[in-house]
Amino acid sequence: METKQIKIQKKKTIALVAHDHKKRELLEWVRENEKKLSHHELIGTGTTATLIRNNTSLDVKRLASGPLGGDQQLGALISKSKIDILIFFWDPLEALPHDPDVKALLRISTLYDVAMATSKITADYLITSNLFDEEYNVYVPNTEDNVENRISDNKF
Repeated sequence: METKQIKIQKKKTIALVAHDHKKRELLEWVRENEKKLSHHELIGTGTTATLIRNNTSLDVKRLASGPLGGDQQLGALISKSKIDILIFFWDPLEALPHDPDVKALLRISTLYDVAMATSKITADYLITSNLFDEEYNVYVPNTEDNVENRISDNKF
């Protein structure tokens, strides 16, 4: 797969997502890190974004609820390199009807080299990293080249 290098800016776009049984834990983590998070753009799925906006001073752009398409909206933003960090407190013990969407979100985040935390400790590692407030480069799929290569290879 062809890749291209992109620069992640000092001011990050951070997605905040939590399953129902993890929402309070994420809210507590956000409160603990509110000052650091306030320097970045925040986006979240439905209830999670609303919960954070209503209980902190942070402005969080709200997408649809996860099961209603919010996970897919985030995936689309990630595939356009519009999300730099994903903080996703998911509940591995709870079977959810939108599990395929969750797996797709985790897959696309990995494919596009998005820094990702799925628990408090990994979120702590991310927010205390020297890269959290600095620029750095990542390599992501070059979707334009991939399309051109597939067409020119006559795979259709």
